This record gives sequence, structure tokens and C-alpha cells, in this order.
Amino acid sequence: MSSGIDYGKLMHHAMRGLIQTVLEDVKENGLPGDHHFFITFDTRHEGAKAADWIKERYPEEMTVVMQHEYDDLTVTDDGFSITLYFGGAPENLTIPFDAIQTFVDPSVEFGLRFETQDELDDDGPEPPDDDPDGGEPEPEHHDAEVVSLDRFRK
Repeated sequence: MSSGIDYGKLMHHAMRGLIQTVLEDVKENGLPGDHHFFITFDTRHEGAKAADWIKERYPEEMTVVMQHEYDDLTVTDDGFSITLYFGGAPENLTIPFDAIQTFVDPSVEFGLRFETQDELDDDGPEPPDDDPDGGEPEPEHHDAEVVSLDRFRK
């Protein structure tokens, strides 16, 4: 039996489903109005695929812009692939939903930030083997992170 409900993991799954739904709609109908996306993903993720020169230039993460020039958008349950243009040359990228770190649509001031799997698996520091003060252990504190969308405003 599990020790509790992992709401964080459930929210990440739901938000990645939201991205999937948005991309499926864009595949069918195109990007409406001024909508465009900044998508940052982990290039080291085992399912992330890109040309060697892209992975060499962006060895840890890469942010792509999906706006005017893109082709071949394909969306699956696991992620999406898209052809983007770098200096006029087409390059195909495959991005698993689990590799996405941020998804931002600045036209409507919408953004999502995902922790990496390592951050999700980390339960914090190990407690000490003994308490030299003999008192109650201090309660664990978790700092919330506020993400500002000001830099994406027009």
C-alpha cells in the first residue's frame, strides 16, 4: 500500500496531458492568432532526438520556439516530433513530454514549469542517525518557487 497520494506527480501528468491536447489542436487547426510557444526540454532525456550538432550545442537543455516556421508536427501519447528551421535548414526534433521543463505561451501569459525527475524523486536530505540535542526533530520546510511571467510580456 502506498504511503500517500503523490499530488505533485499527478499534477505533472495532468499538465503534460494539457500540453498534448494543445499540440493536437495545433496539429489539426494551426496556431490561432498570436499564440506561440517557448518549449524548453532536456536534451539528455533518453527519448529526446535531435541532430548531433544540436545535441553538441545544447548538451543539457534547449528552448525551441514554435511560431511561424514549423512542419510535420506529430503528437503521440509519449511526446511530439516537429521539424523546425535553423538558419533556414530543416531539422527534425522528437521531444518526449517527460523531457519538457517549461512550456510558455507568452501571447496569453501562460506558462508551466516542471521539475526534473531527479527533483521529484529527491525526498530531501537523509535524517541524522542520532539527535545530539535529544529534542524533537525540526519540521521539514519546503520553499515554494514563484515563477514570474514578466519576461514574456509584450
